[in-house]
Parts: sequence; C-alpha cells; structure tokens
Amino acid sequence: MFAIIGYIIVTTAVVGGFLFAGGHLGSLVQPAEYVMIIGSAGGAFFVANPPKILKSTLKALPKAFKGSKYTKALFVDLLSLLFEILAKVRKEGLMSIEADVEQPAQSPLFTKYPGISSDHHVVEFITDYLRMMVGGNLNAFEIENLMDNEIDTHHHEASMPATALARMADGLPAFGIVAAVMGVVHTMESVGIPPAELGKLIAAALVGTFLGILVSYGFVSPLSTLVENKNDEELKIYQCIKVVLLASMSGYAPQVAVEFGRKVLFSTERPSFRELEDEIKTRRKK
Repeated sequence: MFAIIGYIIVTTAVVGGFLFAGGHLGSLVQPAEYVMIIGSAGGAFFVANPPKILKSTLKALPKAFKGSKYTKALFVDLLSLLFEILAKVRKEGLMSIEADVEQPAQSPLFTKYPGISSDHHVVEFITDYLRMMVGGNLNAFEIENLMDNEIDTHHHEASMPATALARMADGLPAFGIVAAVMGVVHTMESVGIPPAELGKLIAAALVGTFLGILVSYGFVSPLSTLVENKNDEELKIYQCIKVVLLASMSGYAPQVAVEFGRKVLFSTERPSFRELEDEIKTRRKK
C-alpha cells in the first residue's frame, strides 16, 4: 500500500512540476520511446537472469505491495509454539516429539498455530533441527554452523530478485540514452522540415532520457530496495528459531530459551517480556 502511495507521489511531483512550469502533457506521450526503453530493458532482464530468478522475481513482486505478515502476533505464535515444544521435551523427553516432527500437519502442537504451520519453509526449518536433536548425533556448535549455512543460503536465494531489479534499474538510464540517440538520429534525417516540427522531434528524443532516469530512480530502484527489506524481515524468523533451539540445546529452560529468541526480534515486532509470558500462560491453559 505504501509503495503505491509512493509511486503516486513520484508521478504527481514530476508530472505536476512539469505542468506547473508550463509544459504540455502531450509532449510526454511518446509511444516509440516507451517501447524502446521498456522493451530493451525487459529483454536485457530476460538475458541476464535464468528462469529460476525470473520466477522468483514474479513471486516477490506481489509480496512487495502487500503488508508484512511478520507482525508481533506472528512472533508471539512462533515463540509460544517453540515454548510448548521445548516444554514437552523437558517434561517427557526428546522422543515424545518424534510424531510431531515427522508429521507436523497432524501434530496438535503445530496445528494449534495456523500462522506458523501454514508456512512450510518455517515448519521444515523447525522440524529438521528438532529431528537432529532427537537423533542426538550433533552437538550445539555443529548445528549452529549448519543453521548459519542454511540461513545464508536461504537469504542469498531470496535476495536474487532484489539484485536483479537493482541491476535493471542501473541499466535503465542507459536505455533512455539509447532511445534519445535514436530520436536524435530521426531528427537529423528530418532537418528539412519546418522548425516547429523539428522542435517536436527533439522534444520526443529528450523524453527518452527523461523516461529512462525516472523509471530507474523513481520506480525500479525503490522497488528493489523494498524487496530486499522484505527479505530481511523474513530472515528474522529463522534467526529467532535458531537462537531458541540452540539455547535449549545448551541446557536453558524453555522460558529462558524463548527469551533468547525474543531478544533477536526487531523492536517494532518484539513483544514485551510480560506480553509473551501472559500469552504463553493463557495458551497453556487451553
């Protein structure tokens, strides 16, 4: 929603300023320039990126225009779920969660928190490392290293659309220059026409430069930054899970382990100690 508002502000400021200065809106309507710039930039984007990045970019774009799902309520659910799992382990032993780990879709623990259980990446991350804990073959240092590598891989993969969009934004001003040069070529081959007509051709050529710069810095570059910020928000949930599970493996009680996880959250989404404690007590009674 905020992205759309930002785009409206950019468009209003640029076009409104142009009109306020006495410009004519019709001068900006140059279909040929639009086709050259957008078409060449789109073609270069297809050349530079393999199919998997193209697909991930198409998936990332709708998310960029939606509100974040990583809210305080979601993290309260996550920490409550981890607390219940670890409390069960502490009370009944690691083998007591084997069925929950192997079939999370049927687990009373996971299904109790639909906001978490609906995200198969998060569920897979939790269950994979719980499975390793149940197996008992790896120590906390080995699991931490493995978690770091997996999180880095996930973050790198998720950041590819943002990188691709940023590179596209970098190239758009150059494509604007190409369109402008093509317009100048057309102008030079039409030097015999009246000055008024010649001026229109020069104006049309300059629209190419204007359009390339505007689309780059006003639209595509901010979009790439927005996608990158969304990825950083998503990364935080994995870091939270990592810290909680490692704290548990190091021997801390479930109440302390989830407090470790609470501390790594962004301040805007982090529940207070009392909020989390009260929520966990409430849910344990259900």
